[in-house]
Amino acid sequence: MDNFLKPYRFSNGLQINNRIVMAPMTTQSSFFDGNVTSDELRFYRRRSGVGMIITAVANVNSRGKGFEGELSAAEDRLLPSLTELAGTIKLRGSKAILQIFSAGRMTNSKILRGQQPQSASAVAAVRPQAEVPAAMTTDEIKKLITDFGKATRRAILAGFDGVELHGANTYLLQQFFSPHSNRRHDQWGGSLQNRLKLPLAVIEEVHQVIQRYARQPFLLGYRFSPEEIETPGIRLADTLELVDALAQSPVDYLHTSLGQAWRPAIKSAPSASPINQQILTVLQQRKPLIVVGNLASPTEVSETLAQGATFAAMGRELLREPEWLTKVQAGHPERLRYQLNSHEMDELDIPRGMQSFLTTNFAETMNFN
Repeated sequence: MDNFLKPYRFSNGLQINNRIVMAPMTTQSSFFDGNVTSDELRFYRRRSGVGMIITAVANVNSRGKGFEGELSAAEDRLLPSLTELAGTIKLRGSKAILQIFSAGRMTNSKILRGQQPQSASAVAAVRPQAEVPAAMTTDEIKKLITDFGKATRRAILAGFDGVELHGANTYLLQQFFSPHSNRRHDQWGGSLQNRLKLPLAVIEEVHQVIQRYARQPFLLGYRFSPEEIETPGIRLADTLELVDALAQSPVDYLHTSLGQAWRPAIKSAPSASPINQQILTVLQQRKPLIVVGNLASPTEVSETLAQGATFAAMGRELLREPEWLTKVQAGHPERLRYQLNSHEMDELDIPRGMQSFLTTNFAETMNFN
């Protein structure tokens, strides 16, 4: 039952105090210009102490902004904001990981202040009011790769312990990998290997920046969604090819994005083996894996590590119970909170913008009472 309390040392030397990760969660609470707010700092300060905290996603350029209230790592002027955020997360020993992305077609011209969204191809997302994006040119793709590198340099200068590339949840890196959103016929599309090129190019650029600027161990993670509901779309067989490519790349860890940690595939050939188990089989311990998905109790977390995961990530569990780790370490798991009273969110230091986002979009899954 205490396997998740043990430290972990990455191959680059960075040691994590325990195996609990705070999953990246949208706060929608940053300033209009991408600077962090005091509400967000209180939110992260309250939850510091877990092994790693992965931030809400930050855009790497203005064209990649996905929603209002989004954190940004797109300009050097944001370095004081990022520095304050990293320092706050690390107050009680957590390692601070900045998640970075471009939203691609998962935004709109209103959020982009009149600019058209961009993606791999001019194919709209399958959702209400989705705008048709502009297909990115080769020069724009090259600039995007460079922008990921520049955002990583800012994360290093700000004192973060790593960056996580957000290649999940239908955002731009996933859009280039997906046969639904990528209908290109050049070097960046077509075959699965060509659709892998942008994620791998971003990984290589970020790796080079880390080697150049980091003066201490600095992590490079990659998050991905194993399946898409669209047809054509990413299927588990595609993802297992991605996993093998990531295992051979410079990334330090992989991070799956799933609502249920050990569910089977739903869009691929039926299999009794859970998705994460199949991923672990392909990985063969070449890289650590962060598993997330409704892991609420110490028993569930412990069993997740026993099945082969290196870390267990929690999202909504740490929203409603910021002291999850502290209570378990003190030997009082019976005191853990498993429901969230909507009237207690201020007391839990959940930002008001995030409260509105949660009650509007996730009321059914947050265990409100």
